[in-house]
Amino acid sequence: MICYLEGRLLRKGDDSVLVLAGGVGYEVLVLPISQQYLHSLRAGKDGDEIRLFISYHHSQHQSRPLLIGFENELEREFFEKLISVEDMGPTAAAKAMTKPVAIIARAIEERDVPMLTRLDGIGKRKAEKIIATLNGKVGKFALMSEEEGAPPSTEEDREAIVREALNALVDQLGYRSVEARKVVEEAMKRNPAISSAEELFEEIFRGQKTG
Repeated sequence: MICYLEGRLLRKGDDSVLVLAGGVGYEVLVLPISQQYLHSLRAGKDGDEIRLFISYHHSQHQSRPLLIGFENELEREFFEKLISVEDMGPTAAAKAMTKPVAIIARAIEERDVPMLTRLDGIGKRKAEKIIATLNGKVGKFALMSEEEGAPPSTEEDREAIVREALNALVDQLGYRSVEARKVVEEAMKRNPAISSAEELFEEIFRGQKTG
């Protein structure tokens, strides 16, 4: 399975690129929100180097594998959640990502149907289905910049949850260490029953929304 692709940009299309890597040309579907990034790159036999995180899809209904490219791992992770929604295929999900991930995630968390219907190919019923499936699961992405059930049974569990959240906030979301620790501590204080990193991200998001 292809998870990451790095090579020379041979050709740019409206919604895809051709990347030469290791002597092989790969056609990759790219998101609408990646157009600004692609616009800055030169294509051709002396084209610029391009780096993409890849979501690979192949089924008996497809004549060839589908590669979808993302600028970073968080975009890909959010996309993988989006295609978990019933009747949301990879091509439709990719084309729907016409706004930054943070904006889409906030709309899901806030149950903002009108906002979601502004995405390409998303009607009211589809927006409601996305919210029903993903609400409460994408707070981590809602915290991005636009440019399990029971409480932890041991202190060790709690420390692992905090550590995972701190690492994600600093390494993936661009928080400073002091700032990350502050929002995590405040979230844990508001809700001592937090039992997973995902719940912790949701609490952090709620705190920022009301704060």
